[in-house]
Amino acid sequence: MASTETTAAQDAGSVEAGLDALETTATGRPPFRKTFVDKILPPIIAVAVVLVAWYLLYPIVDNPTKLPSPGAVGSAFRDSWLKGELLGYIWTSVSRGLLGFAFALLIGTPLGLLVARVKFVRAAIGPILSGLQSLPSVAWVPPAVIWLGLNNSMMYAVILLGAVPSIANGLVSGVDQVPPLFLRAGRTMGATGVKGIWHVTLPAALPGYVAGLKQGWAFSWRSLMAAEIIASFPDLGVGLGQLLENARTVSDMAMVFEAILLILFVGIAIDLLLFSPLERWVLRSRGLLVRG
Repeated sequence: MASTETTAAQDAGSVEAGLDALETTATGRPPFRKTFVDKILPPIIAVAVVLVAWYLLYPIVDNPTKLPSPGAVGSAFRDSWLKGELLGYIWTSVSRGLLGFAFALLIGTPLGLLVARVKFVRAAIGPILSGLQSLPSVAWVPPAVIWLGLNNSMMYAVILLGAVPSIANGLVSGVDQVPPLFLRAGRTMGATGVKGIWHVTLPAALPGYVAGLKQGWAFSWRSLMAAEIIASFPDLGVGLGQLLENARTVSDMAMVFEAILLILFVGIAIDLLLFSPLERWVLRSRGLLVRG
């Protein structure tokens, strides 16, 4: 009988060891060749395919006012760089976008917690938040101009109205997915009130919250571009949206493509530098993403 129990224990231990081995993450740095093939080469190929298609389409369209050549767009970038204006365009928009997103974060996080935890508040404004999230950001520009005038306050108001619902709804979704067992265990250990929110609810809701942050940034950036395109004013400086509108006014398609590519580049860069690492850290900390 004892030998049977010993054998069963050994079998169970071997199974557990095997599962642990499957879940063991590789801590060493992967070789450069693998990193290059997996992460660097695919976007290079994608850009090359787009450039080839662009070169092939340009002679077919044969109208620079509709489709500029890649060389003309490159010249527009070079001229902006030589004039010292290129970084100014980017910084004007990025500084507004990040500051507005920070304000949206400060407002959307407590609002999301309030909606998620208080039934009356959820019933009262939950559907409104969902409706605001589906409302196009450009719709807020005219009333914001009327209320606040042509200034940076108007820009930030449009960003807030576009981003806060996404951040709040993302947090609500994350809180809804927290297992009730976590909350009961937290209360048993004395984590109630603010302490329970900080140590139990927020960490458990982090995946949904991060998804809401990514979506909130996307709405922030789109809202800002809409505001800069529609509400142009010399005192506001020239951001990427204003650059796009200026190019449309003078029918300069090379500058139009320059502005579009810059807007796309900034959106991708912010996601790669801020939100993708944050998302990978959250997933890896929960065993949902394995290194190597």
